[in-house]
Amino acid sequence: MLRGLSRAGLGSIGSDEALISAAAQYGFQTVDIDARGLIERNGVEGARELLKNGGVSIGSIGLSVEWRGSEEVFREGLAKLADDAKAAAALGCTSCCTYVLPATDYKAAHFAVIATRRLRTCAQILGAYGISLGLEFVGPHHLRTVWANPFLWTMEETLDWIAAIGEPNVGLLFDAYHWYTNGHTIADIEALKPEQIVHVHINDAPDVPAEEARDNGRLYPGEGVIDLAGFLAALNRIGYKGSVTQEILTAEPPTGSPEELLARSKAGYDKVYTAAGLA
Repeated sequence: MLRGLSRAGLGSIGSDEALISAAAQYGFQTVDIDARGLIERNGVEGARELLKNGGVSIGSIGLSVEWRGSEEVFREGLAKLADDAKAAAALGCTSCCTYVLPATDYKAAHFAVIATRRLRTCAQILGAYGISLGLEFVGPHHLRTVWANPFLWTMEETLDWIAAIGEPNVGLLFDAYHWYTNGHTIADIEALKPEQIVHVHINDAPDVPAEEARDNGRLYPGEGVIDLAGFLAALNRIGYKGSVTQEILTAEPPTGSPEELLARSKAGYDKVYTAAGLA
């Protein structure tokens, strides 16, 4: 499984070009960045050269379409999705991800109908370029009541929704924090097939009851109480070969220079990968 970085947890890392260089320097193999922006600044060949020289690939792009709001805003964003997908495909990226909030101010059943249609449309556009769409269920308990109506927040519910969307290129963005805050188990991971997982996020949780863990209270891998060795080993056993990307969301910006935070990230990966027997 490939070690990956997102910007979350690295402070003022700078441009995507700087992130690529830093990932290479600290032994990471993928980065989550904006492929279209990288090409716009460097050209296709220049972007490919940057990635090749760093020995780095793009783990995932984000879904830029706002599918949770009005139809007008959705349609406006949809017009740009093919450009995003074309750029990602040109750089060898096969993953695009979005998150699913556990509650909504819309009536939940109506929202489910609308969101299913919208995400199906996004998946169809992405699929034309060989790209899969990953949906991230969000586990922290405090977010389940921020909006008026509960929606979904477990792996099982999300898999059922993926089946309802009905496109073969839709799967999970599987985040260790959401796995933990839901009380999911190693057996739940082992019940998955690798093709059901589009992308993986890794992070850690403080030593508080799981139901009190805040979404923006995450720790670096190996610094908390999540069984990340078990999490990674289970993913490896089912045959997942993709990116495992750090995503550290915090209430305040992390302290320390980007170099210090990158070293901290590397040390965390080394610790949990070794514990999982994957070093």
